[in-house]
Amino acid sequence: MTETATVKPGEPRSGGIARIVSASLIGTTIEWYDFFLYGSAAALVFNTLFFPTGDPLVGTLIAFVTYAIGFLARPLGGVVFGHFGDKIGRKKLLVLSLLMMGGATFAMGLLPTYGTIGVAAPILLTVLRLVQGFALGGEWGGAVLIVSEHGGPEHRGFWASWPQSGAPGGNLLATGVLALLAAVQSEQAFLSWGWRIPFLLSGILVVIGLWIRVSVSESPVFLAAQAKAEAEAAKGVKEKAPVVEVFRRSWREVLGAVGVRFGENISYYILTSFVLVYVTTHLDLPKSTALNAVLIGSVVHFFTIPLWGALSDRLGRRPVTLIGSGGMAVWAFAFFTLVDSESFAVITLSVTVGLLLHGAMYGPQAAFVSEMFDTRVRYSGASMGSQLASIVAGALAPIIAVELLRSYDSSTPIALYLSFAAVVTTLTVVALRETRGRDLTRPAADSVPAPRAQEAPIARTDPA
Repeated sequence: MTETATVKPGEPRSGGIARIVSASLIGTTIEWYDFFLYGSAAALVFNTLFFPTGDPLVGTLIAFVTYAIGFLARPLGGVVFGHFGDKIGRKKLLVLSLLMMGGATFAMGLLPTYGTIGVAAPILLTVLRLVQGFALGGEWGGAVLIVSEHGGPEHRGFWASWPQSGAPGGNLLATGVLALLAAVQSEQAFLSWGWRIPFLLSGILVVIGLWIRVSVSESPVFLAAQAKAEAEAAKGVKEKAPVVEVFRRSWREVLGAVGVRFGENISYYILTSFVLVYVTTHLDLPKSTALNAVLIGSVVHFFTIPLWGALSDRLGRRPVTLIGSGGMAVWAFAFFTLVDSESFAVITLSVTVGLLLHGAMYGPQAAFVSEMFDTRVRYSGASMGSQLASIVAGALAPIIAVELLRSYDSSTPIALYLSFAAVVTTLTVVALRETRGRDLTRPAADSVPAPRAQEAPIARTDPA
C-alpha cells in the first residue's frame, strides 16, 4: 500500500482537481448522450420503426415503456457497481460502465427494425436498453464521488456539480445531432437510415472517453479507507458488505436521497423528453420546434449548474435546492401555458426557465448526496438512493405524462403532477440537515455540523 501512504485525503493526487473534474464531466456527458439518445428517439422515431400502431400516441406510449425499462435496471446497476466501487475503487467501475453503455448504444444503431425482423426487433432493443440502464446505474455515483472525494470541503459543491452538467451536456449532444439530421435530411431518409448515425457515433465518443478516464487517479479518500479496512482485516475484523451496511445503518439517508431527487428527476424528463411529444403530437408543430427549444435550454442549463453548485458552497445545499423545488412547483403551471402559445421564442423561454430551476436542485445534489454517507458505503448509498428515485420518478414521468395527455387532452393534470413532485422534494429537503462543509474522511456521526446559511463561508481566517 505504498500508494496509499502518500495520499492526503481531500487533496487531488495527480493533475489537480480540474483534471479530475474534466475526466468525470466528459465521461458522464458521453454516458448521458447514450441514455438520452434513446429518449429522444423514442419520442421521434422508435414509435413507428419498432412499435408501429394505428394511434401515434399509443406507439409513443409503448416506446416510452421500453424507455422506462432502462430505469428499472438502474438500481441493480447501482447495487452491483456500488458494492464493487466501495470494495475495489471508483475508477475501475467508471471505466466498465462507460464500456457497457457505449457498446449497447452502438449496437442499437445496427438493429434491424420491426418491418425487417418483426417482434424480435423491439425485444432486442429492450435488452440493449436494460444494459444501458444497468451501466448508468453505476455511473452517477462513481462520477460524482471521485470528484467529491478529491477536493476539499470549501468548494465541493462547485467542483462536484460539473459531472452533473454531463446530463444536459449529453442531452445537448443527443438532441443537437438529431436536430441537425432532421434539418438536412428528408423525413423518409431520416426514418430509413439517418436515425442510426447518432447511435453509431457513440463508438467514437466512448474511445475518447476511455482515453481520458483511465488517466485519472483513484480517490484518495477511498484509498485511505481501503488501507484502514485492510489493516482491520489483518487483525481479524470482518467487514460487512457495503450494501448490507447501507440498509442497516443508512436507510434514512437513502430515503433522503430519493426525496431530494424525486422532483428534480420528474421535472427534467417532463422538460426535455415529454415536451417533444407534447409539441409535436398535441400542438402539431414541427419536430424542429421542440428539438431546438430543448437545445437552447440545455446550453443555458449546462453552464448554470456549476453556478448553483458554487452558490451552495456559500449558502448551503438546502437553501439552493429549495429555490429550485419551490420555484418548480409554481413554474409547472406557467410552463404549459407558455408552451401552448405555439411560439418558438416563448416555448424556448419556458423550457429554459424550467431548466434553470431544475439546475438549482441538480447543481448542489452531487455534494449533498455524497455528504450524506460514510466513505465505506458512499458509492453504494449514493447510487441506491439515486437509482431508486429514477424508478419512482424519472422512469414513470414520460409514461404518466403521456397517459394524462391521452386521457384528459389537457396539460393541467400534467402541471399538477409536476408541481406535486416538486413539493415532495421541498418537504424532504426541509426535513434533512445541512451537510455543507462535512469532512468526508470522518464518519457522519463525528462530523462537525455545517454552519447556518447566514454565516460566513467555510474558509474563514478570523479566530471566531
